[in-house]
Order: sequence, then structure tokens, then C-alpha cells
Amino acid sequence: MTESQLLSEAQQPVSFGERLANSQAFAALFRDGMALVEETATYLDGPGRQESKTLERAAALAYATESMRLTTRLMQLASWLLLHRAVKEGEMSLAQASKEKNKVKLSAAETHDLHNLELVPEALRTLIERSQALQGKVRRIDATIHNRTAPDAIVVPNPVERQMGLLKAAFGGEGF
Repeated sequence: MTESQLLSEAQQPVSFGERLANSQAFAALFRDGMALVEETATYLDGPGRQESKTLERAAALAYATESMRLTTRLMQLASWLLLHRAVKEGEMSLAQASKEKNKVKLSAAETHDLHNLELVPEALRTLIERSQALQGKVRRIDATIHNRTAPDAIVVPNPVERQMGLLKAAFGGEGF
């Protein structure tokens, strides 16, 4: 590489998103997220299924509803994690992942009927809470990686930058 190419590359901004996707923090998040998916599947297929058979009608309906919400949330999170692992492993670029991730719904934490949650077994409530915590982490990282701002965020112009622009315009610009 020539010196000018190296200098040009050095002046490029560091992509925080790509660094984050390749970080140990992401590796830990991936490991924890996939472990939660596995743990939930094991619970729902085993002890959870047995517990649900002993519940009264209202509690059984609440169990079915909450377990479907939990499963859907975890599948969306697993999709996001797998997509960004592909970036980490060089199988796709961050730009490609950004396009694909639009298919993954990282909705805001849903509101739950607290009465429903009181009816379901403690083990299911714990899995729901853990999945919501994971969802919160993933949403924060997603916003950071893909540089999104909140849609209702107010962008305040920098008054110093504005004044510098006016000075540059008035005096020919290069000295400021």
C-alpha cells in the first residue's frame, strides 16, 4: 500500500458497529442468548409441559399465551444474534446485515397482563424476565451498531458550528 492510501485509510472513521459485532461483549451476549433459547426450549418441552397440565383453565390459557410470546421473542432475538454472528465471522458485511435485520422484529418490550403473569409458574416468569432483559440489551446494541436515533429525538443544532460556518462564508473559509 502506498503512503497516501495508508493515510487515507487512517483518516476513515472507525466503525463502532463492526467493532462491537466483533467484540468479546458480543460473543458473551451471543452465548447467553443462545443458552437462554436452549434453556427455554428444554423447560417448555419438559417441566413446563407437565406444569401446564396441572393448571386451572385461566392459568393454562395464560401459560399458553405467555409461552407463545416468549418463544416468539426468543426466536427474533436468536435471528438477530445469528445475523450479527455472520458479520463477526465475515460471512456478510454490516451493510448486508442491516438490510436483512429489517426482517427481524425487535419490538419494544411488550406490556403484559400482570394478572396473567401471576397465574403462570415461577419458572416461566423467570424465563420471561430474562428474555425481556436480553431483548433490552439487544435493542440497545442494535441501535448502536446501526446508528439509529430515537424517532422522537430532537436534534439541536450546534450554535458554535453555525457561527463558524458564518465566519467561513464571510472571510473565505480556510483560516477558521
